[in-house]
Amino acid sequence: MKVYIYSEMQDKIEKSGVGRAIYHQKMSLRLNGIVCVDSYKDADVIHINTVFLKSVFLALKAKKLGIPIVYHAHSTKEDFRNSYIGSNLFAGLFKRWITFCYNLGDIIITPSEYSKKLLASYNINKEIQVISNGIDLNEYRKNELAGKTFRYHYGYSDTDKIIMSAGLIIKRKGILDFIELAKRMPEYQFIWFGTADLRFAGKEIRKAVSEKIPNLTFAGYVNSKQLQAAYSGSDLFLFPSYEETEGIVVLEALAMKIPLLLRDIPVYNGWLEKGRNVYQAKKLDDFEKIARNILEHKLPDLTEQGYQIIQKKNIHYIGNILFNVYNKVINTKIM
Repeated sequence: MKVYIYSEMQDKIEKSGVGRAIYHQKMSLRLNGIVCVDSYKDADVIHINTVFLKSVFLALKAKKLGIPIVYHAHSTKEDFRNSYIGSNLFAGLFKRWITFCYNLGDIIITPSEYSKKLLASYNINKEIQVISNGIDLNEYRKNELAGKTFRYHYGYSDTDKIIMSAGLIIKRKGILDFIELAKRMPEYQFIWFGTADLRFAGKEIRKAVSEKIPNLTFAGYVNSKQLQAAYSGSDLFLFPSYEETEGIVVLEALAMKIPLLLRDIPVYNGWLEKGRNVYQAKKLDDFEKIARNILEHKLPDLTEQGYQIIQKKNIHYIGNILFNVYNKVINTKIM
């Protein structure tokens, strides 16, 4: 089987969760003996990951040639909101556009039951299958030496307690809450990995990020090895995002066995359990209280329970599921 994994504007999305998901797709296919080709003309099936114009043109070409299309629904109207200037104003238009795009697929893939439920309300008339973005458990492993190197690089001592997070610097990711927590908890070190074009992030975000807070570091975008070192060297991964379709950094944190504190939002329902394999909070006061209790070891360590969950999302397993989807869409076209 030959698959063409397509993504448009790769240089723009490679630093996002979508970029990481595409990397996982290609790895999982190779691990399962599925060939990734460089041209749609050589493919048995086309797997499209983006919703830009060239992606639509490719889908239309594929339809004319009779090549099956799997469209990956990474985005929803809900996670488009509160991202950049004007995103709330154009959210309805964005919903109509992605509905058109996704309907070009013969089968749609989305990473969670939550995002499937959202898409089902969009007037999408194609089969929607849930497949996690997955994680490479051979790559994402805690490394004490890498953790010490991370601390040395950023000037942290062995006794510093470090709260980390990762994501685009946009309102939806909860960046404002992360900054406020750093102000409230000056005895702990805070570090955020990720970037964004602040010209489009909004005045509120630009002002908050520019404020000098002694215990808060904005580390910018780093590669996966550097991020793994941060997971290994930090004491808590605090992810205050208000909306996700799955949350790849959540998968990474679970794999790295770092204590995890998430916002209590619907996307985690059904696979993560509050107080059983992760900690969750809704209000800022609760984030502060729970974070302190985790760091001072007043709450049970749930990392092993979290790791049991993530084993089901190993990319070796994901590749096999993708193969079944590709096989189904190919056979459906033939019939």
